[in-house]
Amino acid sequence: MSSTSQPASPTPLEHRIKAQIRLAGPMSIADYMAIALGDPEHGYYMAREVFGAGGDFVTAPEVSQMFGELIGLWAVDAWLKLGRPDPVRLVELGPGRGTLMADALRAAWVRPDFIGAARLHLVETSQRLRARQRQTLAAAPLAPHWHDRAEDVPEGPAIIVANEFFDALPIRQYQRSQGIWRERVVGLDAEGALQIGLGTGVLPVEAVPARLRGAPDGSVLETNAVAAAVMEGLAGRIWRDGGLILAIDYGYRETAIGDSFQAVRAHAPVDPLARPGEADLTAHVDFEALAGAARRAGATVFGPLPQGDFLLRLGLAERAGRLGADKDPATRERITAEVTRLVAADEMGDLFKAMAVAAPGLVPAPWG
Repeated sequence: MSSTSQPASPTPLEHRIKAQIRLAGPMSIADYMAIALGDPEHGYYMAREVFGAGGDFVTAPEVSQMFGELIGLWAVDAWLKLGRPDPVRLVELGPGRGTLMADALRAAWVRPDFIGAARLHLVETSQRLRARQRQTLAAAPLAPHWHDRAEDVPEGPAIIVANEFFDALPIRQYQRSQGIWRERVVGLDAEGALQIGLGTGVLPVEAVPARLRGAPDGSVLETNAVAAAVMEGLAGRIWRDGGLILAIDYGYRETAIGDSFQAVRAHAPVDPLARPGEADLTAHVDFEALAGAARRAGATVFGPLPQGDFLLRLGLAERAGRLGADKDPATRERITAEVTRLVAADEMGDLFKAMAVAAPGLVPAPWG
C-alpha cells in the first residue's frame, strides 16, 4: 500500500497576509514580520511555546543558570555605580519565560539593599508569556509589573536588560538594482504563493553608509527603524533619569551588506515565508545603528563585545568553578558544556555581542 502526502493547509495568518496583499499590494518585510510574530490571535509569540528544548530555539538563559546570575550581579554593580537610587526600575524587555530574571534575582540577593530598592518591570505583549513569567517568578523576591511598551515603565533611574530582544524587531530590506537601493517586499507569485520581490520604495543614498554605497548590484542592506527608535527612547530616558542599558543579541558590529532575514522552527532553519505564525522570524542586529541611536539621545556607548569576552570578564569561569565544586563528574561535565556553549567562538561566543549604554560619566562593568 502506498500513500501520498498532502501539503499542509495554509495557516490562518497565511490566509490573512495573502488577502491583504491581494487587496493592497505587496507589503514590506517589516509589516510581514510584525503580523507573523505579533498578531494578537495567531502571532508566533502569542500562541506557541517557543523557548527551550521542547520549543523552537534555546536562548542563553535556557542554556545555563550562570548567564542570568551574572546579569543579576551586573545589575547590582550598576545600581552601586548609580549611587544606590531607591527606587530603581529593574526592567527586562522581552523576558521570554522569565528564566533570566529568576536567575538574576537569585544572584542579586547578595545585596538585600538592592532587592529592597528595585521595582521589577517586564515589557511583554504576549498574555501567554506573561502567564508563564508569572509562574517562573512566583517565588522571586520582587513582584513583576507588566507593560506593553517600554515607554509605559514609570519614570526614575533604570537598569534595563534586553537579551535577544532587538533581533525580533521588524526590519526593512533594500536591494541594489542598477545603482538604486529598492525595497524588497513580500508579494504573491503566479500560483498565489508568498514570494519576495522588489517594490517601488527606494532608500535614499544618503541613508546608506558611505563605505557601502558602491556595493555591487544584488547586494542587500537591512535597516531597522523600530530598533533605532526603541533604543533612542531608552537612551533618552537614562540620559534624563540616570541608568544603564544592557543589550545582548546576535548581529553585526558594523552595518554590513547581507540578507539575515531568517526563520527557525523546531531548532532548524526554515523558509521565512513558509507557514507564518509557526516559526520564529529574526534578523541580525546592527549594533552600529543601535549605538548611533543611543548617542543621538546623549548617552554613552560601551562595546559591543563578543558575548564570550563579556561573560568571561564578568567572571563566568570563576562562577562555573564554584558551581561545579564537590559535584559529581557528570555535573561538572554538564557545567563545562554550558560554558562552552556560551563562550566558544563556534557556538554563541562570537556571533552574540553585548553592548552597554550609560548616562554620561557612568562606566559599566566590565568596561570599568
